[in-house]
Amino acid sequence: MTLMIGQNSVVSMHYTLKNDAGDVLDSSEGKDPLVYLHGTNNLIPGLEAELGGKTKGAAFNASIPPDQAYGEFNQDFVQVVNKSMFQGAESVEVGMSFVAQGEGGAQRQIRVTEVNGDDITIDANHPLAGQTLHFEVEVVDVREGTEQEIAHGHVHADGADH
Repeated sequence: MTLMIGQNSVVSMHYTLKNDAGDVLDSSEGKDPLVYLHGTNNLIPGLEAELGGKTKGAAFNASIPPDQAYGEFNQDFVQVVNKSMFQGAESVEVGMSFVAQGEGGAQRQIRVTEVNGDDITIDANHPLAGQTLHFEVEVVDVREGTEQEIAHGHVHADGADH
C-alpha cells in the first residue's frame, strides 16, 4: 500500500531551493534528506500544501509566492538604532545576526544591513521575505508518525525519544 502524504505523515525529501534569478539558495543535494512531520507547521505553508497527497517517489517543481512562504517584506521591520543597543558585542558589522527580544518577550532574529558610525540599520524581516521561492522536490519516503512524534509535533531521529 502506498502512503499518501497527509496530516501526521513523516516525510523524507530532497529539495533544491532557487530564487527568481535561478540562484540556488539551499539544497539537500549530497546530504541526508530533509525529514519533517506533515501538518505541524514545520515547513512554509505553500510547500506543505504542494506536498499534500504526494507519495514516495513523487518529483515535482513548485513556485511558492511570498504570502505562502516567509511573507511580504515589511519596511516597518527595518530600523536605525544606536550602536549602544549592542551591549557586549565587540564590533557590529553588516551581515551579523542577533536575537532581539521584542514586545511581550517574543524573540526575533535581526540582521545588520548597514553600519554608519554609531547608526546601525537592522532588519527583522526573514532573509527570504518578499521573494517567490522555487523548489525542486523529490519525495524519498513517507511513513506514519509515531504517537510520540505526533504529540511532540516533530520527527524523532530513528523514532527515538529525546
